[in-house]
Amino acid sequence: MSRIASVHKVPAPYRHDQHEITDLARASLPGVDPAFLHRLHTAAKVRSRHTVLPLDAYASLDDFGKANDVFISNAVEMGSEAVQGALRTAGIPPEAVDLLVFASTTGMAAPSIDARLIDQLALRPDVKRLPVFGLGCAAGAAGVARLHDYLRGWPTHVAVLVTVELCSLTFQREDTSPANLVGSALFGDGAAALVAQGREGDRRVDGPMVVATRSRFYPGTERAMGWDITSSGFRIVLDPGIPGIVRAHLAADIDGFLVDHGLTRNDIGTWICHPGGPKVLDAIADTLDLPDGALDRSWGSLAEVGNLSSASVLHVLWDTARRRPPTGTWGLLFALGPGFCAELVLLLW
Repeated sequence: MSRIASVHKVPAPYRHDQHEITDLARASLPGVDPAFLHRLHTAAKVRSRHTVLPLDAYASLDDFGKANDVFISNAVEMGSEAVQGALRTAGIPPEAVDLLVFASTTGMAAPSIDARLIDQLALRPDVKRLPVFGLGCAAGAAGVARLHDYLRGWPTHVAVLVTVELCSLTFQREDTSPANLVGSALFGDGAAALVAQGREGDRRVDGPMVVATRSRFYPGTERAMGWDITSSGFRIVLDPGIPGIVRAHLAADIDGFLVDHGLTRNDIGTWICHPGGPKVLDAIADTLDLPDGALDRSWGSLAEVGNLSSASVLHVLWDTARRRPPTGTWGLLFALGPGFCAELVLLLW
């Protein structure tokens, strides 16, 4: 087993009420019925979102290169803040970090963002690093799982996951496709970092143990979610059939995972779920037959900051850990993302 030592979340610097972003989307999407756009943004159940730039600055991002330059500089700044906060909370110095994993699907960099963080964070020059691109919303849960895999082999080590998603930089002006309209209603900007240590770590930490993980890929669903990468940047792919995929597969996958550990859904006291959107959260609650309130923290995160892609599930984990579940109780952290896929992480508090 490995143990989560700390989580730290970082919202992007500019906060806006949902209606402000609706107004910007209306101005950027000529030909869309304003009343329809208002209904869509209201139905997203998002009250506010954070962006990496002031709203009036986005008009100047008229090509992919400009937007990506903004991604790189701000991913370094926000990623550094997230890792520093997580290490400080865990009481672990930067030189103790043995592995740094960076996940994002809203920008590209070579050298990758994790490389740019090494000097900034005063990490050791022999720190192992792994940049992850393309897992989208699933990358937060997948990153926790891959840290666990690593720490099983290196039980005395410390590993760090950092995710930065600047979804606002991917918005396609004048794209009136249904996927872009839904994206304009849901996605926000933020970062998060998580510190974990192996079972033989020499520091006392109070976070949950990671007991096991599982990945599930659904064949034939490659066009359910992702990006078409074009000359204007990332053009969102978002199939309205995603809730149906959830209803068709998720319950059996979770049940199969839990039974391998002698558990059922009734044994799970804490559900830490990526807040993909209202229809997805409703599908998850229905297909898993969850009790009322089981996904309240996911709904709360969606309302407060929107969907932050890979960073969202770590924000929900932070909210959960702040009101620490009782010792000895089980939790399940999970997220869905491009592939289409699911990532499951079994926790013991």
